[in-house]
Amino acid sequence: MISLPLIIRISMKNARNNDVADRRAASTEAKAALLNAYRAAKTALEPSRLARQAERAAIATAREERRLQRERTKLEEQQRIETDALERQAAIEAVAVAEIEARESAEKARIARVIEDETMRKAERDRRYANRKARQA
Repeated sequence: MISLPLIIRISMKNARNNDVADRRAASTEAKAALLNAYRAAKTALEPSRLARQAERAAIATAREERRLQRERTKLEEQQRIETDALERQAAIEAVAVAEIEARESAEKARIARVIEDETMRKAERDRRYANRKARQA
């Protein structure tokens, strides 16, 4: 493709009349030729421009879909992590409650044994006292 400024230079270079009016007319014609060449190139490139525009739109749509997918994945991962953390916390609390209940149960059993031992000791003391009184009487 011939570059447009080259066409203008050739037409201006071959001008034999160096009259101001002739130079102005040649300049105006060169500008008109440049404008017409631009319009023709723009019209010729219109289908490829539309194709590039459609391709860019498709790429942008695909990019947006990938971004949304990443956000969904990130959100699902965050929810999974939060759920796991809540489950671990619940398990820790359940273990703590079971441990507290076991301690309380052991303490109650120890108290019950102490009370039972005390009762047995008092019963044995009362029996010895009754035997001693029976021997004295």
